[in-house]
Amino acid sequence: MERILTALNRWYWVETNWMPINCSWANFEDRDGHVYPKAYQVLATIPFAFGMLVIRFFVERCIAVPLADAMGIKSMRRIKPQPNPTLEAFFKECTKKPSHTEIRGLAKKCNWTVHFVEKWFRRRRNIEIPTLHKRFQEACWRMIFYTSSFVAGIIFLYDKPWFHDIWYVWVGYPFQPLLPSQYWYYMAQMSFYLSLLFTLGVDTKRKDFKAHVVHHLAALCLMFTSWSANYVRLGTLVIIVHDAADYWLEAAKLFNYAKWEKACNVFFVIFSIAFFITRLVLFPFWILRATLYYPTLYTDTLVAAYFVFNVQLLVLQGLHLYWGYFVFNILKKFIFVKNVKDDRSDEEEDDSFSDIEDKCVKNGSKNGCGSSKPLLKSSY
Repeated sequence: MERILTALNRWYWVETNWMPINCSWANFEDRDGHVYPKAYQVLATIPFAFGMLVIRFFVERCIAVPLADAMGIKSMRRIKPQPNPTLEAFFKECTKKPSHTEIRGLAKKCNWTVHFVEKWFRRRRNIEIPTLHKRFQEACWRMIFYTSSFVAGIIFLYDKPWFHDIWYVWVGYPFQPLLPSQYWYYMAQMSFYLSLLFTLGVDTKRKDFKAHVVHHLAALCLMFTSWSANYVRLGTLVIIVHDAADYWLEAAKLFNYAKWEKACNVFFVIFSIAFFITRLVLFPFWILRATLYYPTLYTDTLVAAYFVFNVQLLVLQGLHLYWGYFVFNILKKFIFVKNVKDDRSDEEEDDSFSDIEDKCVKNGSKNGCGSSKPLLKSSY
C-alpha cells in the first residue's frame, strides 16, 4: 500500500504536469527572503478546521442565540410522535406524505383514527426539519464569516496590482513570492469549507444539498491545486468574488427567519444584484477569460494544470448558472407575486395536537378518550 501511495504521489506531482518548460519545483524553494507556497502547508487546514468549529460553537451560542431572541424568534420544542413501528416503517420505506387512502388504511391497521395518523405523520416530518432557531444560528455564523472574509480580502488585496488589473496575475509566474496575508486568507477559507464538510450531516439540508456538496469539494480542490502550483493571486480573486455576494444572502435569511419582510426583501435585492454582477459577469468575463486566454500568451505547450484549474472553474460557473436560475425565479415572483418563499426551503407544518389527544393515543384508544365520554362537553 505504501508503494502504491508513493507511486501515486510521484505521478501526481510530476513537474511536467504543473510547471512550464524549463521550470521545476526547485524554483519554489525559499530564497532571498522570499517565501513560496508548499503543498504540505495545506495540512494545517485540518486543525484549523476544528478550530473553526470551536469558533462557530461560540458564535452560535453567544451571538446568534441572543440575537434570535432579540429579533423575536422563539425556540420551539418539537414533540416526538408516539412510537409506532407500522407507521415508522411506512414513513421510511414508502412515503413521508401518504395520500388520504393510505392514511385510512394505516388507521385501520394501527387501530387509530385518521386524525391521529395525520398528526403522527405531521409530527414525524417536523422532526426532520431544523427549527428556525437552528437555521438562524447557521445563517448568522455564515454571515459573520463571509463578512469578515470579504472585509479582510479588501484590506489585503486593495493595494495589490492584480486586484485592479488581472494581467498582473501572470507577471512573474511561476515565481511569485507569497505574502503573509495571502497565506492566512487561504488558510481561513480552506478551513471554513472543510469545517462545512465536517458538519454536512447535522446542518440544514435543502433541495440543492448535492449542489452544495459539489461546490464545497470544488472550492477545496481549486484552492488546494492553486496553492500548490502558486496560482495564489488568481485564487484570492476567486475567493473575494464569491464572498462579495454571500453575506448579503445570509443577512436576508436572518431577517426572513425573523419575519422582517421589508428588511429581507431589501437585502435579497442587494444580494441578487451582487450575485449577477460577481458570479455571472466578473467571474466568467474577467477571471475565466484570464485563466483560459492569458496562459496561452506565455507558452505554446499547455501543461495538465491548465486543464485541471479551468475544469474546476467551469464547474463553479455551472453552479453559478444553476443557482442563478433559482435567484431569477425568486426575483420574478418577488416582482409579480406578494408572498414569496425560497423554493429550496422546507416549511414546518402547524401541529395542533393537544395534550389530551396525546394521552388518548398513549392509552391506545381508537376514538379519542372513549366513546362513552366525549373529548369536550357539548356546552364548550
